[in-house]
Amino acid sequence: MNGTFIINGNSRNFTFPSDATLLQVLRENGYSEVKEGCNQGECGACLILLDDELVNSCQVLAGSAIGHKITTIKGIGDIHNPHIIQDAFVESGAVQCGFCTPGMVMATYYLLQKNPMPDDNEIKLALSGNLCRCTGYVKIIQAVKLAAERIRNEG
Repeated sequence: MNGTFIINGNSRNFTFPSDATLLQVLRENGYSEVKEGCNQGECGACLILLDDELVNSCQVLAGSAIGHKITTIKGIGDIHNPHIIQDAFVESGAVQCGFCTPGMVMATYYLLQKNPMPDDNEIKLALSGNLCRCTGYVKIIQAVKLAAERIRNEG
């Protein structure tokens, strides 16, 4: 198959097998910030925004995303210009090994776009599809609260 995708605001054309997942196509074309975890939609490591909806890219056939808007974590911020959420994760100590971090940040970004004042239960629900093996979630929840506060204060 051949298809064009709009990734982080840039149009990209890729050739890929008809059974390839979006995760496979992204990673094979240099988008290493999208992590491959369980490959079953259970861990959240591969979360992206597809037309502004949060999805596990390992569960989306690439062919179904042709022509659609894809946002990875680098589309919201990078090391040179981090998003408020990324800064909050670093400052809160919510980044340990870093493997789950892109998915956690994407889930947080999606949550805060929908709900800028989430309570603890709403945060836990929003992050429930993300597995972290290092932090125990306490610092991650603190990071989400810090990011939410900063985003509200900025707006």
